[in-house]
Amino acid sequence: MTFSLLQFGCGNMGGAMLNGWLAAGFDPAAFTVVDPLLVEAPTGVSLLREAPEGALPADVVLLGFKPQQFAASAAAIRPNVGEGTLLFSILAGVDLATLRGAFPQAAAIVRVMPNLAAAIGKSPIALYGDAAGALRERAEALMAPLGPAEWLAEEGAMDIVTALAGSGPAFVYRFIDALAEGAATLGLPRAQADRLALAMVEGAAALAASAADAPGELARRVASPGGTTEAGLKVLDADQRLAELITATLRAARDRSAELTEAARK
Repeated sequence: MTFSLLQFGCGNMGGAMLNGWLAAGFDPAAFTVVDPLLVEAPTGVSLLREAPEGALPADVVLLGFKPQQFAASAAAIRPNVGEGTLLFSILAGVDLATLRGAFPQAAAIVRVMPNLAAAIGKSPIALYGDAAGALRERAEALMAPLGPAEWLAEEGAMDIVTALAGSGPAFVYRFIDALAEGAATLGLPRAQADRLALAMVEGAAALAASAADAPGELARRVASPGGTTEAGLKVLDADQRLAELITATLRAARDRSAELTEAARK
């Protein structure tokens, strides 16, 4: 696939996507990054400190900066988005109507919600936009090296996906840390607890991804009647405390995403 990609912003998420594409074998020369703070770009990738003036529109443009910078950055980016440009945005809370208003000439606009696992091709990716036909196929082809992608039927679901797939890794990391801290509190050396907790979660996730049964069924199968696992699950399941905690966590992240959307519209 031959294309030129102009990426505005290369922080944690934008950098993860770029690294994922390069790891998949894409030509570094196809990528140009515009970032005033990035120390250096990966070998072969062009790095600019500001948006090029009067540049020819790129085949693909990725908006990868903080959503709060959108209003101040759109005007400088606009000349690089032409009638044939596929525009990707990973800006949480900046909806399709706002993006289309800022870049009316774009051939297609696709909102993308990945996470940092894009760097290793393991990120779930939610897509929503107005791409159709060949442009939709191009969007899917570009996302494929970063992880499994799914199109959302309604844009409103993007706030939920942002909470689940975008913010979710932080919640999982916190849970891993809590498992290790709990084991350390009960007497295991902390460094050893960290290693065991991480290896356990890695193995459990890999098994769940390859198993025919749903995670809930896998948990039931691990829990022998009267055994240690059942004893622990009774604590997690009591009064639906785990389910309620996770729901409240996702709700808070979803609601913040909705607040960012409203702010971007204004």
